[in-house]
Amino acid sequence: MTTVDSTAYRYRSAVPEDAQAIKALDGSFTTDTVFQVTVTDDGFALREIAVALPLTKVFPEDEYDGDDGDEGDDGDDGDGTDSRTFVAHGAAGDLAGFIAVSYSGWNRRLTIDDIEIDPEHRGRGVGRALMGLAVEFARERGAGHLWLEVTNINAPAIHAYRRMGFAFCGLDTSLYHGTPSEGEQALYMSMPCP
Repeated sequence: MTTVDSTAYRYRSAVPEDAQAIKALDGSFTTDTVFQVTVTDDGFALREIAVALPLTKVFPEDEYDGDDGDEGDDGDDGDGTDSRTFVAHGAAGDLAGFIAVSYSGWNRRLTIDDIEIDPEHRGRGVGRALMGLAVEFARERGAGHLWLEVTNINAPAIHAYRRMGFAFCGLDTSLYHGTPSEGEQALYMSMPCP
């Protein structure tokens, strides 16, 4: 599933010692297009539009607690077995990216809680490989689909998710009210578990 040279990156489940590197990862992005959301009485429409100047988004510092999914109470069954974080390390040992996921048994949904790739490692298949680990975890849990939320201004991520097989499935116009992302729209995307 991945197009990355297997010697270039190492992938594994996160351990608590990864927490500091995960918190320090630069998840910002720059884009010259955004997805404009138009809400109607019957639903909503999306249209990708160019922005006058490139837009750079820096996310607020994460509150990642270093949970490796093997302990804690993030999962439905109370033992953390329904959540996991996977990390990718470059050849130099630096953190190239991570994905944090959680499974909900009642609707057989694997939620991509967070995925971030360091800017130096983008475009090299790291995100696709991490998503592949999420898919494997989803299959182990019996998930019927994968689901995520993304801001309408993160066109680079939206394009990547669509290439991976995700499609738009929803909108929340109020999710970011009262946050540093005020004015953005939350788009939801899903795909059947391959």
